[in-house]
Amino acid sequence: MKADLILRIGTKLLLPFILLFALYVQFHGDYGAGGGFQAGVISAGMVILIGITFGLETAQRVAPKTLVEFMVPLGVLIYAGTGIAGMLAGKNFLDYSVFSSFAPKGRERGILFVELGVLVTVSSTMIALFYAFVERGRPQ
Repeated sequence: MKADLILRIGTKLLLPFILLFALYVQFHGDYGAGGGFQAGVISAGMVILIGITFGLETAQRVAPKTLVEFMVPLGVLIYAGTGIAGMLAGKNFLDYSVFSSFAPKGRERGILFVELGVLVTVSSTMIALFYAFVERGRPQ
């Protein structure tokens, strides 16, 4: 355990910056490179780094398995719900102009909702795959 002290301290120091970068990529995705998929991969990478460095139990305390399994369909519902809101207003699926009628900068908020749905789905799917692969290799 003492041999990986530097790795553990380095991981603890990097985690806030990884999360901050994921949030930057998420919110900057409307205006440049980035978005929900990239931010989801980065945030899932943070949990996977915790799992590799500190063990599966610690990673599952940060992102419990039941929460991860709940977040996969939740992200799809956020994405689809944004599209269906446009259809209910008589517009096309994922037509963000429907949000402009009741909120300032509604188009941008519609894009943000879609990207949030993608982030939640991608992040939770990658974490669930990591948990499945790690648990598969454990002796029963």
